[in-house]
Amino acid sequence: MAYYFTSKIRKLIGKRLRKIRRMKKLKQVEVAVDAGLNPSYYGKIERGLVNPSLEKIYNIIRVLEVHSSDILPF
Repeated sequence: MAYYFTSKIRKLIGKRLRKIRRMKKLKQVEVAVDAGLNPSYYGKIERGLVNPSLEKIYNIIRVLEVHSSDILPF
């Protein structure tokens, strides 16, 4: 079963990820590599350009050491 985040939700998730990453003084490449993602793809997630799987979002949340409610708007 496929799911898709709307453009608005993708942008909101990306904005929250960027804010938390910067607060923790991490670079995109650091988060991406630790989450098992291509740095270019991670940058697209932060910009809301791609529809990441929940597994990828989970890996990013784990790396950032935050709760899913800090990232996901639902």
